[in-house]
Amino acid sequence: MEEDELSMSSSSSSLSVFSDISEEVAAAETPSPPPSPPGACPSPEALEAPPLSETQGVGSSSQDEEQQSTTAAPEDAESSRKQAAHLMMAELVKFLLEKYRAKEPTTQAEMLSSVFTEHQDHFPEIFSRASRCLQRVFAVDVKEVDASDHSYVLVNSLGLTYDGVASDGHSMPKNGLLVLLLFVILKEGECASEEKVWKVLSDMGLHDGVEHSIFGEPRELMTKVWVEEQYLEYRQVADSDPARYEFLWGPRAHAETTKLTVLEFVQNQY
Repeated sequence: MEEDELSMSSSSSSLSVFSDISEEVAAAETPSPPPSPPGACPSPEALEAPPLSETQGVGSSSQDEEQQSTTAAPEDAESSRKQAAHLMMAELVKFLLEKYRAKEPTTQAEMLSSVFTEHQDHFPEIFSRASRCLQRVFAVDVKEVDASDHSYVLVNSLGLTYDGVASDGHSMPKNGLLVLLLFVILKEGECASEEKVWKVLSDMGLHDGVEHSIFGEPRELMTKVWVEEQYLEYRQVADSDPARYEFLWGPRAHAETTKLTVLEFVQNQY
């Protein structure tokens, strides 16, 4: 059966990637972020400093210091370039999320003028990474609608019709997490214990009662919002004492997507 072909090791890798990317996007969305955690997008302040190539050797007090600076320059310059690319990717994701929430199309020209004031030659690579990020974290697809002017629209992946974006336009789509939970339920034989679900969420940095910058409070999202929207079923395990609970696909999940679609989506993304 195809479900069995997806190893738990690949699932763990998927969750690690998901967690890292969600941290990066949250850092870009936060106006004045705290010091970035490992793997998070670097802060704008960190990149406002002049490039190492411009400051190398200035004020050196000895020849040894100059030699050390010269030796370290290539590695430091490469690290700086990666940080800059990382930041631009997160900023582009933020820009595209704003377009998604406003239900507005965009063009390559608009992205270049709004996000890529410098390093426009890196646009194809960073646009590709940002598009993958939107799929992995938010289950949002970037679709080209006109190749002549490189115009794009942003739509829900997998045909899901509810994304959790509030009418105020400030919250972020949450279907990426929903898709991973549907995947976990399939991996657990189409019925996942609450203990297993919380273990998965913990690996992603999501904890009971703790507000997440992207997904909010996970218990309310899983046991209330998605249950009310009929994407998940949350029920007590029969004859359990003390009471234990489990998650299943809800009727709306069955109606709007398929098991094979969810499995293929996760495989392709991770």
